[in-house]
Amino acid sequence: MLRLPRRRRLAKIACMAAAVLIAAPAAAFDLQGHRGARGLAPENTLPAFATALGIGVSTLEFDVGISADGAVVVAHDRRLNPDITKDADGNWIAAPAPLVHSLPLAALQRFDVGVLKPGTDYARQFATQTAQPGTRMPTLGDVAALAAKANADHVRFNIETKISPLAADETVSPEIFAQTLIDEIRRLDIGNRATIQSFDWRTLAHVASAAPEIARVYLTFERNDGSGGDTVGKGRGVSPWTGLDAAAHGNSTPRLVAAAGGKVWSPFFRNLSAETMEEAKRLGLTVVPWTVNATADIDAMLALGVDGIITDYPDRLRARAAARGLPLPPPRPVAP
Repeated sequence: MLRLPRRRRLAKIACMAAAVLIAAPAAAFDLQGHRGARGLAPENTLPAFATALGIGVSTLEFDVGISADGAVVVAHDRRLNPDITKDADGNWIAAPAPLVHSLPLAALQRFDVGVLKPGTDYARQFATQTAQPGTRMPTLGDVAALAAKANADHVRFNIETKISPLAADETVSPEIFAQTLIDEIRRLDIGNRATIQSFDWRTLAHVASAAPEIARVYLTFERNDGSGGDTVGKGRGVSPWTGLDAAAHGNSTPRLVAAAGGKVWSPFFRNLSAETMEEAKRLGLTVVPWTVNATADIDAMLALGVDGIITDYPDRLRARAAARGLPLPPPRPVAP
């Protein structure tokens, strides 16, 4: 082979690299609809997922529990939520509501979860949510079937295990929870499109061992005002949520995620700063904050260079991402 002079070879390499950069598609931005599209339709329901698909999302984010008969049911709370749930007679349920795990799927699906209870803080917070009376709790299989009906093969499923180390009697064990979800993901043949996320990293440890082919997302929430809810526990020894002592990792949440074997970090957006974002990138983490709703906050997260955003209002996020020229997934209108 004829050997070019060094200067010409370097010029050729530079031209080839430039051509590759031009030809390579822009990295996809992960536009995630939180609980489907909670700001627009009843959370974690087929109408919410259909709304998100119609807007155009790359990921449907939702929560699951395990029913008494082992079904993977879409539900945010370990107990039925009185602010969104009516019984079979049309009456609002009272607290303390039944545990999802205490009822079989058929009983769970007799409840109506399509309307926000008037006068509650929840109803005031999501005043733009369109009521859908008569809506039932779906299963993971129902969500996958809806995406298939919409021809949305590009859409991923970001599935959160609703389990707490502080409430062991309210769900199955982390191992059984994770394995039941893994088995259903495999049965539905959506493993290449699914991620399993959790604040309770015990479930993620089981996924890493039993199903390393399924991607994992490490959720975190930091609150140092003593009001509770913090899952990282800086300065408080080993966290029951992570199983790790943040101090042993420099009190760095990105380093904590990396130490757990995580590749994707999903922090509460107010806990994310330019410094923690830079550190996460140095560690090779993908960063997808939750739950970002106000336009100014969406813009701030986009300015940090996050890889995706979880939002109750995928329409707002899509508009702001489009304004920045980010690649966006196609809309897939579908009837729930």
